[in-house]
Amino acid sequence: MIDSHCHLEQPDYNLDRDQVIEKCKKELKAVITCCAHPKYFDLTLQLVEKYKGFVFCTVGIHPEYIRRINESDKDNFLELIKQNREKICGIGETGLDYFEVKEAEWQAKQRELFIELINFAKELKKPLVIHARNAYDDAIKILEQANAKRVLMHMFGGNHLVKRVIENGWWVSMNTIVLRSKKHKKVVRDMPLEKLMLETDSPWLGLEGKRNNPTSIKIVAEKIAEIKKLSFEEVWNTCGKNTIEFFNLVF
Repeated sequence: MIDSHCHLEQPDYNLDRDQVIEKCKKELKAVITCCAHPKYFDLTLQLVEKYKGFVFCTVGIHPEYIRRINESDKDNFLELIKQNREKICGIGETGLDYFEVKEAEWQAKQRELFIELINFAKELKKPLVIHARNAYDDAIKILEQANAKRVLMHMFGGNHLVKRVIENGWWVSMNTIVLRSKKHKKVVRDMPLEKLMLETDSPWLGLEGKRNNPTSIKIVAEKIAEIKKLSFEEVWNTCGKNTIEFFNLVF
């Protein structure tokens, strides 16, 4: 029903963005696009305004950009987010990425930025969308130390940490990676349906190397239903309800 995490601002959609969104409107209730770099902020807000009640947005700084955003740019971006807080339904994606960033110095800077954005989300009273890649343990530890409550672990593959995610009352969103990854299948198996959401991370993770789009949440819902031995309808409707409640969406 709702793609809880996609990237409609990406250049992959520059030639047919409006057509893609119109197609999604025929099949979905809403999409949440994720602006993870300041350069996409204006376009993201334009989409939210143009497709009011259908396109919603989260805004943050992806940890892989840690080397490319200086202190001044970051501060200006956070101020812009503050000024537009009513148009934003969450902060993120933010978190840690030790796959893209391997140097200890820059990983430390990722952690500093992550903590700052957790506190920023608290200040704005917005939920958090977390990116954690090759850094599940550190990400969970930081969130726990910060006493973060409304947390969505996007594309979460830390199957050994599911118990802690559940105990903390957090949510997990899953995309087409669940079709091929054993650890992501285990996460889906072990997470309560009431704490799961559907996502695509479009334009990435399309099948057969093709560009992805938000309608592929149907494939994800089918796989989750298979793994959890539930009906497609139950997964489809419950995940949509979870997304509406988590982000406090108003249509």
